[in-house]
Amino acid sequence: MAVIIALSSFGLILVSIGGGLFLREKLPDSHLSGDSKEVIRLATALIGTMAAVVVALLFASTRSSYEATNSSVARLTAGVVELDELLKEYGGQESNVLRGALRSDVSSMVSAIWRDDAPVTAALLRPMTQEETVLYKLRQLEPKTPVQSAIKTRALVVSNDIEQTRLTLLSQPADTLSRPFITVLVLWLCFIFASFSMSSKANPTLVMVLLICGFTASTAVYLILELGQPFDGLLQLSNSALRHALRPLT
Repeated sequence: MAVIIALSSFGLILVSIGGGLFLREKLPDSHLSGDSKEVIRLATALIGTMAAVVVALLFASTRSSYEATNSSVARLTAGVVELDELLKEYGGQESNVLRGALRSDVSSMVSAIWRDDAPVTAALLRPMTQEETVLYKLRQLEPKTPVQSAIKTRALVVSNDIEQTRLTLLSQPADTLSRPFITVLVLWLCFIFASFSMSSKANPTLVMVLLICGFTASTAVYLILELGQPFDGLLQLSNSALRHALRPLT
């Protein structure tokens, strides 16, 4: 989707450049000189400043959201590894059953969070008390020694944290950006490039510079959109650490 929107933005910018070059040839010189030229320059500077501010804000917002999501994934991975180690230390057959269930849950988590299968449904956002969850089974453990009791207490804390992080990631929308923001930004960019192309008569150097700048502006839109969808696209967060966090049962 980000590629399609970025290519559409580039196409609209190209149309605006072509429109500006066309108007340059058709409008009388009096419309593009003197006071008229000064007003056009000031208007372009105003729109350019607003566009720069919006781009900076969108980059900052999406980057912060991307980093926060990355931290949540790292926290989830660390929690899964710690829980597996605690269950291994707990010992016993019931511990091995829980460790096997944890591996199954991790695989389901990865598929749901990275949208590998169908979109997230209410079934995936199941409550923490449902019987098939590791957290529910963990609550059924009956420690036989003080050490096992302490391990269970810590394992419950870690399991609760894993469940909360999982639900937070599942609840995150696939695209965190508002489309009106991007639409308005692209329209501003079109106005800016149309104004630029009207400032001088067409020549190969001018056209080439405008094309390169237009492509650069569309790539900025693409990067913003990519950062806004951390579990999809070219810049998606890697799931290899979580997928391979747990070693085979021993």
